[in-house]
Amino acid sequence: MPKSNFPSYYLFIVGIDTSYTEWIFHGEEKTLPDATFFNKEGDDAYNYNDYIDDADKMLDDIRVGSFMDNSGRTEYNSDAGSSQHTSNTPIHLNFNELLDDARKPLYPTYTEFSKLSFIVKLLHIKTVGGWTVKSFDMVIKLLQATFPEAQFPASYNEARCLQRGLGFSYTKIYICPNDCALFWKDHADKDECLKCNASRWASSTTNQQRIPQKVLHYFPLKPQLQRLFMSKKTAQAMRCHVEERLDDPNFMRYPVDSRVWKDFDNKYDWFAQDPRNVRLGRASDGFNPFNNMSKPDSIWPVLLVPYNLPPWSCMKDPYLMMSLLILGPKAPGNDIDVFLRLLIDELTELWEEGIRTYDAYKQESFHLRAALLWTINDFLAYANLSG
Repeated sequence: MPKSNFPSYYLFIVGIDTSYTEWIFHGEEKTLPDATFFNKEGDDAYNYNDYIDDADKMLDDIRVGSFMDNSGRTEYNSDAGSSQHTSNTPIHLNFNELLDDARKPLYPTYTEFSKLSFIVKLLHIKTVGGWTVKSFDMVIKLLQATFPEAQFPASYNEARCLQRGLGFSYTKIYICPNDCALFWKDHADKDECLKCNASRWASSTTNQQRIPQKVLHYFPLKPQLQRLFMSKKTAQAMRCHVEERLDDPNFMRYPVDSRVWKDFDNKYDWFAQDPRNVRLGRASDGFNPFNNMSKPDSIWPVLLVPYNLPPWSCMKDPYLMMSLLILGPKAPGNDIDVFLRLLIDELTELWEEGIRTYDAYKQESFHLRAALLWTINDFLAYANLSG
Protein backbone atom coordinates (compact mmCIF):
# COMPACT_ATOMS: atom_id res chain seq x y z
CA MET A 1 0.00 0.00 0.00
CA PRO A 2 1.50 3.41 -0.92
CA LYS A 3 2.35 5.79 1.88
CA SER A 4 -0.16 8.36 0.69
CA ASN A 5 -3.00 5.99 1.59
CA PHE A 6 -2.09 6.03 5.28
CA PRO A 7 -4.20 8.58 7.23
CA SER A 8 -1.25 9.60 9.42
CA TYR A 9 0.91 10.31 6.38
CA TYR A 10 -1.88 12.37 4.82
CA LEU A 11 -2.42 14.26 8.08
CA PHE A 12 1.31 14.98 8.38
CA ILE A 13 1.64 16.28 4.82
CA VAL A 14 -1.69 18.06 4.32
CA GLY A 15 -2.75 18.90 7.85
CA ILE A 16 -6.13 18.77 9.58
CA ASP A 17 -9.29 19.81 7.74
CA THR A 18 -9.81 23.52 8.42
CA SER A 19 -13.60 23.03 8.37
CA TYR A 20 -13.44 20.61 11.32
CA THR A 21 -15.64 21.69 14.22
CA GLU A 22 -14.00 21.24 17.58
CA TRP A 23 -16.19 19.31 20.03
CA ILE A 24 -15.48 19.88 23.68
CA PHE A 25 -18.71 18.40 25.03
CA HIS A 26 -19.88 14.85 24.49
CA GLY A 27 -23.38 14.70 25.91
CA GLU A 28 -22.60 16.28 29.26
CA GLU A 29 -24.00 19.56 30.45
CA LYS A 30 -22.44 22.45 28.55
CA THR A 31 -20.77 24.22 31.43
CA LEU A 32 -17.14 24.81 32.10
CA PRO A 33 -15.58 24.23 35.53
CA ASP A 34 -15.69 27.17 37.86
CA ALA A 35 -12.15 28.52 38.16
CA THR A 36 -12.76 30.37 41.44
CA PHE A 37 -10.66 28.00 43.52
CA PHE A 38 -7.74 29.86 45.10
CA ASN A 39 -7.74 32.70 42.61
CA LYS A 40 -10.40 34.00 40.26
CA GLU A 41 -7.81 35.15 37.76
CA GLY A 42 -6.72 31.60 37.03
CA ASP A 43 -3.77 31.24 34.68
CA ASP A 44 -3.62 34.96 34.06
CA ALA A 45 -2.48 35.48 37.63
CA TYR A 46 0.71 33.54 36.98
CA ASN A 47 1.24 34.15 33.32
CA TYR A 48 4.39 32.58 31.92
CA ASN A 49 5.46 35.75 30.17
CA ASP A 50 4.99 37.74 33.37
CA TYR A 51 7.25 35.27 35.13
CA ILE A 52 10.05 35.92 32.66
CA ASP A 53 9.57 39.65 32.11
CA ASP A 54 9.30 40.38 35.82
CA ALA A 55 13.08 40.25 36.17
CA ASP A 56 13.40 43.93 37.10
CA LYS A 57 10.89 43.68 39.93
CA MET A 58 12.31 40.36 41.09
CA LEU A 59 15.83 41.76 41.37
CA ASP A 60 14.56 44.61 43.51
CA ASP A 61 13.05 42.01 45.82
CA ILE A 62 16.33 40.08 45.87
CA ARG A 63 18.37 43.14 46.77
CA VAL A 64 16.30 43.78 49.87
CA GLY A 65 16.86 40.27 51.13
CA SER A 66 20.41 39.68 49.97
CA PHE A 67 23.21 39.06 52.40
CA MET A 68 25.70 41.58 51.04
CA ASP A 69 29.18 42.48 52.20
CA ASN A 70 30.71 45.94 52.15
CA SER A 71 31.86 45.59 48.55
CA GLY A 72 28.29 45.13 47.31
CA ARG A 73 28.79 41.52 46.34
CA THR A 74 26.22 38.81 46.94
CA GLU A 75 27.45 35.44 48.13
CA TYR A 76 26.15 32.14 46.83
CA ASN A 77 27.50 29.02 48.45
CA SER A 78 27.47 25.82 46.44
CA ASP A 79 27.66 22.88 48.80
CA ALA A 80 26.63 20.06 46.47
CA GLY A 81 30.17 18.72 46.20
CA SER A 82 31.72 18.33 42.75
CA SER A 83 33.91 15.66 41.27
CA GLN A 84 35.75 18.44 39.45
CA HIS A 85 37.44 19.44 42.72
CA THR A 86 35.72 22.81 42.88
CA SER A 87 35.92 24.33 46.32
CA ASN A 88 32.93 25.06 48.50
CA THR A 89 33.90 28.69 49.00
CA PRO A 90 31.26 31.28 48.10
CA ILE A 91 31.08 32.55 44.55
CA HIS A 92 31.40 36.35 44.68
CA LEU A 93 29.20 38.24 42.26
CA ASN A 94 28.84 41.97 41.77
CA PHE A 95 25.13 42.28 42.45
CA ASN A 96 25.05 46.00 41.69
CA GLU A 97 26.13 45.26 38.13
CA LEU A 98 23.29 42.77 37.76
CA LEU A 99 20.88 45.32 39.15
CA ASP A 100 22.14 47.95 36.70
CA ASP A 101 21.55 45.52 33.83
CA ALA A 102 18.01 45.03 35.09
CA ARG A 103 17.36 48.77 35.09
CA LYS A 104 19.29 49.70 31.98
CA PRO A 105 16.95 49.99 28.94
CA LEU A 106 17.84 47.82 26.00
CA TYR A 107 17.76 50.83 23.70
CA PRO A 108 17.88 54.52 24.68
CA THR A 109 14.45 55.22 23.21
CA TYR A 110 12.91 51.81 23.99
CA THR A 111 12.12 50.88 27.58
CA GLU A 112 9.91 47.83 27.04
CA PHE A 113 12.89 45.56 27.73
CA SER A 114 15.83 46.02 30.01
CA LYS A 115 19.19 44.54 29.10
CA LEU A 116 18.65 41.73 31.59
CA SER A 117 15.09 40.86 30.60
CA PHE A 118 16.06 40.81 26.92
CA ILE A 119 18.95 38.41 27.56
CA VAL A 120 16.68 36.15 29.60
CA LYS A 121 14.13 36.13 26.76
CA LEU A 122 16.80 35.45 24.15
CA LEU A 123 18.30 32.56 26.12
CA HIS A 124 14.82 31.12 26.61
CA ILE A 125 14.11 31.25 22.85
CA LYS A 126 17.47 29.59 22.17
CA THR A 127 16.56 26.73 24.50
CA VAL A 128 13.02 26.23 23.20
CA GLY A 129 14.05 26.64 19.56
CA GLY A 130 17.09 24.40 19.81
CA TRP A 131 19.50 27.03 18.51
CA THR A 132 23.17 26.18 18.32
CA VAL A 133 25.73 28.47 19.93
CA LYS A 134 26.88 29.47 16.44
CA SER A 135 23.37 30.48 15.38
CA PHE A 136 22.90 32.43 18.65
CA ASP A 137 26.11 34.38 18.01
CA MET A 138 25.02 35.05 14.42
CA VAL A 139 21.73 36.53 15.65
CA ILE A 140 23.60 38.68 18.19
CA LYS A 141 25.93 40.03 15.49
CA LEU A 142 22.97 40.82 13.25
CA LEU A 143 21.20 42.67 16.07
CA GLN A 144 24.37 44.59 16.92
CA ALA A 145 24.80 45.67 13.31
CA THR A 146 21.15 46.69 13.02
CA PHE A 147 20.86 48.45 16.38
CA PRO A 148 24.36 49.69 17.25
CA GLU A 149 23.19 51.68 20.28
CA ALA A 150 21.38 48.77 21.90
CA GLN A 151 22.76 46.97 24.98
CA PHE A 152 23.14 43.49 23.49
CA PRO A 153 25.49 40.87 24.93
CA ALA A 154 28.62 40.40 22.82
CA SER A 155 28.17 36.63 22.49
CA TYR A 156 26.48 33.56 23.91
CA ASN A 157 29.28 33.20 26.45
CA GLU A 158 28.65 36.70 27.79
CA ALA A 159 24.93 35.99 28.03
CA ARG A 160 25.66 32.77 29.92
CA CYS A 161 27.94 34.62 32.33
CA LEU A 162 24.99 36.77 33.31
CA GLN A 163 22.80 33.69 33.65
CA ARG A 164 25.34 32.04 35.93
CA GLY A 165 25.61 35.27 37.88
CA LEU A 166 21.92 34.91 38.73
CA GLY A 167 22.61 31.49 40.21
CA PHE A 168 21.42 29.20 37.39
CA SER A 169 24.12 26.56 37.47
CA TYR A 170 24.68 22.85 37.96
CA THR A 171 27.34 20.51 39.29
CA LYS A 172 28.99 17.69 37.35
CA ILE A 173 29.41 14.45 39.28
CA TYR A 174 31.39 11.57 37.79
CA ILE A 175 29.82 8.12 37.98
CA CYS A 176 30.99 4.54 37.72
CA PRO A 177 30.26 3.40 34.13
CA ASN A 178 28.36 0.45 35.63
CA ASP A 179 26.24 2.74 37.83
CA CYS A 180 27.68 1.23 41.02
CA ALA A 181 28.54 4.45 42.84
CA LEU A 182 29.27 8.15 42.55
CA PHE A 183 32.77 9.59 42.60
CA TRP A 184 31.65 12.07 45.22
CA LYS A 185 32.57 13.38 48.66
CA ASP A 186 35.13 10.94 50.16
CA HIS A 187 35.45 9.13 46.81
CA ALA A 188 35.78 12.24 44.63
CA ASP A 189 39.52 11.64 44.05
CA LYS A 190 39.25 7.93 43.25
CA ASP A 191 40.12 6.75 39.75
CA GLU A 192 38.38 3.37 40.06
CA CYS A 193 35.04 2.23 41.39
CA LEU A 194 35.36 0.65 44.85
CA LYS A 195 32.75 -1.97 43.98
CA CYS A 196 33.56 -3.16 40.46
CA ASN A 197 37.05 -1.63 39.95
CA ALA A 198 35.91 0.00 36.69
CA SER A 199 37.88 3.10 35.69
CA ARG A 200 36.11 6.42 35.80
CA TRP A 201 38.13 7.56 32.76
CA ALA A 202 37.87 6.65 29.10
CA SER A 203 40.80 4.36 28.24
CA SER A 204 41.72 6.18 25.02
CA THR A 205 42.72 9.39 26.78
CA THR A 206 45.96 10.61 28.32
CA ASN A 207 46.50 11.80 31.85
CA GLN A 208 46.64 15.39 30.62
CA GLN A 209 43.21 15.22 28.94
CA ARG A 210 41.27 12.55 30.76
CA ILE A 211 37.62 12.25 29.82
CA PRO A 212 35.13 10.74 32.28
CA GLN A 213 33.14 7.76 31.06
CA LYS A 214 29.90 8.92 32.64
CA VAL A 215 28.76 12.23 34.09
CA LEU A 216 25.70 13.15 36.15
CA HIS A 217 24.41 16.72 36.07
CA TYR A 218 23.06 17.78 39.44
CA PHE A 219 21.05 20.97 39.95
CA PRO A 220 21.21 21.94 43.65
CA LEU A 221 17.77 22.21 45.20
CA LYS A 222 18.37 24.86 47.85
CA PRO A 223 18.90 27.84 45.51
CA GLN A 224 15.91 26.74 43.43
CA LEU A 225 13.68 26.78 46.49
CA GLN A 226 15.06 30.13 47.59
CA ARG A 227 14.29 31.63 44.18
CA LEU A 228 10.60 30.79 44.68
CA PHE A 229 10.53 33.43 47.43
CA MET A 230 12.54 36.12 45.62
CA SER A 231 9.51 37.44 43.75
CA LYS A 232 6.64 38.92 45.76
CA LYS A 233 4.09 37.35 43.47
CA THR A 234 5.52 33.84 43.71
CA ALA A 235 6.26 34.12 47.44
CA GLN A 236 2.61 35.00 48.04
CA ALA A 237 1.48 32.10 45.86
CA MET A 238 3.56 29.67 47.96
CA ARG A 239 1.15 30.31 50.86
CA CYS A 240 -2.13 29.95 48.98
CA HIS A 241 -2.68 26.31 49.98
CA VAL A 242 -3.44 27.66 53.47
CA GLU A 243 -4.65 31.21 52.96
CA GLU A 244 -6.87 30.71 49.90
CA ARG A 245 -7.87 27.07 50.16
CA LEU A 246 -11.53 26.24 49.64
CA ASP A 247 -12.21 23.56 52.25
CA ASP A 248 -14.82 21.18 50.87
CA PRO A 249 -14.64 17.52 52.00
CA ASN A 250 -16.68 16.39 48.99
CA PHE A 251 -14.07 17.37 46.41
CA MET A 252 -10.36 16.98 45.93
CA ARG A 253 -9.29 20.13 44.14
CA TYR A 254 -5.67 20.28 45.16
CA PRO A 255 -2.95 18.07 46.76
CA VAL A 256 -3.70 19.64 50.16
CA ASP A 257 -7.04 17.80 50.07
CA SER A 258 -5.38 14.39 49.75
CA ARG A 259 -5.00 11.92 52.57
CA VAL A 260 -1.21 11.86 52.38
CA TRP A 261 -0.97 15.64 52.86
CA LYS A 262 -3.37 15.59 55.80
CA ASP A 263 -1.66 12.60 57.40
CA PHE A 264 1.71 14.30 56.97
CA ASP A 265 0.47 17.50 58.64
CA ASN A 266 -0.99 15.54 61.55
CA LYS A 267 2.24 13.62 62.07
CA TYR A 268 4.58 16.61 61.67
CA ASP A 269 2.52 19.52 62.92
CA TRP A 270 5.70 21.57 63.53
CA PHE A 271 6.37 21.46 59.77
CA ALA A 272 2.79 22.44 58.91
CA GLN A 273 2.82 25.51 61.17
CA ASP A 274 4.68 27.55 58.56
CA PRO A 275 2.80 27.45 55.22
CA ARG A 276 6.00 28.43 53.42
CA ASN A 277 7.62 25.07 54.12
CA VAL A 278 7.67 23.33 50.76
CA ARG A 279 5.98 20.06 49.88
CA LEU A 280 7.57 18.49 46.84
CA GLY A 281 6.60 15.80 44.37
CA ARG A 282 9.09 13.90 42.23
CA ALA A 283 8.74 12.72 38.64
CA SER A 284 11.22 11.01 36.34
CA ASP A 285 11.12 9.29 32.98
CA GLY A 286 13.50 8.56 30.14
CA PHE A 287 13.58 9.30 26.45
CA ASN A 288 15.89 8.79 23.51
CA PRO A 289 17.41 12.18 22.66
CA PHE A 290 18.05 11.21 19.02
CA ASN A 291 14.57 9.84 18.30
CA ASN A 292 16.29 6.79 16.88
CA MET A 293 15.99 3.50 18.73
CA SER A 294 18.97 2.06 16.86
CA LYS A 295 21.23 4.40 18.82
CA PRO A 296 21.55 3.13 22.39
CA ASP A 297 21.28 6.33 24.35
CA SER A 298 18.88 7.73 26.93
CA ILE A 299 18.29 10.82 29.03
CA TRP A 300 16.50 10.59 32.37
CA PRO A 301 15.54 13.95 33.90
CA VAL A 302 14.40 13.96 37.52
CA LEU A 303 11.96 16.80 38.14
CA LEU A 304 10.53 18.24 41.34
CA VAL A 305 7.10 19.87 41.64
CA PRO A 306 6.41 22.47 44.37
CA TYR A 307 2.87 21.61 45.45
CA ASN A 308 2.53 24.75 47.58
CA LEU A 309 1.68 26.67 44.43
CA PRO A 310 -1.85 26.84 43.00
CA PRO A 311 -2.89 23.84 40.89
CA TRP A 312 -2.82 25.89 37.69
CA SER A 313 0.82 26.86 38.29
CA CYS A 314 2.73 24.12 40.10
CA MET A 315 3.22 21.89 37.05
CA LYS A 316 3.97 24.62 34.52
CA ASP A 317 7.39 25.15 33.01
CA PRO A 318 8.54 28.13 35.13
CA TYR A 319 8.03 26.22 38.38
CA LEU A 320 9.18 22.70 37.51
CA MET A 321 12.60 22.24 39.08
CA MET A 322 15.26 20.11 37.43
CA SER A 323 17.10 18.06 40.01
CA LEU A 324 19.10 15.45 38.09
CA LEU A 325 19.95 14.83 34.47
CA ILE A 326 21.06 11.22 34.01
CA LEU A 327 22.84 10.51 30.73
CA GLY A 328 23.99 7.15 29.43
CA PRO A 329 23.65 4.38 26.86
CA LYS A 330 20.93 2.67 28.90
CA ALA A 331 18.19 3.45 31.39
CA PRO A 332 19.35 3.52 35.03
CA GLY A 333 16.67 1.03 36.12
CA ASN A 334 16.91 0.13 39.82
CA ASP A 335 20.32 1.81 39.91
CA ILE A 336 18.55 5.16 39.87
CA ASP A 337 18.84 4.99 43.68
CA VAL A 338 22.57 5.65 43.27
CA PHE A 339 21.87 8.88 41.42
CA LEU A 340 19.10 9.94 43.80
CA ARG A 341 21.54 9.94 46.70
CA LEU A 342 22.48 13.52 45.87
CA LEU A 343 18.87 14.65 46.07
CA ILE A 344 18.08 12.62 49.18
CA ASP A 345 21.09 14.03 51.04
CA GLU A 346 20.05 17.59 50.25
CA LEU A 347 16.44 16.89 51.18
CA THR A 348 17.64 15.44 54.49
CA GLU A 349 19.53 18.67 55.21
CA LEU A 350 16.48 20.74 54.29
CA TRP A 351 14.34 18.62 56.62
CA GLU A 352 16.69 18.56 59.59
CA GLU A 353 18.45 21.91 59.35
CA GLY A 354 16.61 24.01 56.78
CA ILE A 355 18.08 27.04 55.06
CA ARG A 356 17.79 30.76 55.76
CA THR A 357 15.64 32.33 53.03
CA TYR A 358 14.29 35.79 52.34
CA ASP A 359 10.53 36.13 51.78
CA ALA A 360 9.95 39.03 49.38
CA TYR A 361 6.21 39.06 50.13
CA LYS A 362 6.61 39.29 53.91
CA GLN A 363 9.93 41.17 53.63
CA GLU A 364 11.54 39.03 56.28
CA SER A 365 13.95 36.14 56.57
CA PHE A 366 12.74 32.74 57.70
CA HIS A 367 14.04 29.21 58.07
CA LEU A 368 12.84 27.27 55.03
CA ARG A 369 12.35 23.52 55.22
CA ALA A 370 11.21 21.06 52.57
CA ALA A 371 9.86 17.54 52.40
CA LEU A 372 9.31 15.07 49.56
CA LEU A 373 5.70 13.90 49.89
CA TRP A 374 5.10 12.01 46.66
CA THR A 375 6.32 10.67 43.46
CA ILE A 376 3.79 11.52 40.76
CA ASN A 377 2.46 7.95 40.75
CA ASP A 378 1.94 8.10 44.51
CA PHE A 379 -0.04 11.31 44.15
CA LEU A 380 -2.24 9.88 41.40
CA ALA A 381 -2.92 6.81 43.53
CA TYR A 382 -3.96 8.97 46.48
CA ALA A 383 -6.05 11.11 44.17
CA ASN A 384 -7.98 8.03 43.05
CA LEU A 385 -8.41 6.83 46.63
CA SER A 386 -9.71 10.23 47.66
CA GLY A 387 -12.33 10.19 44.92
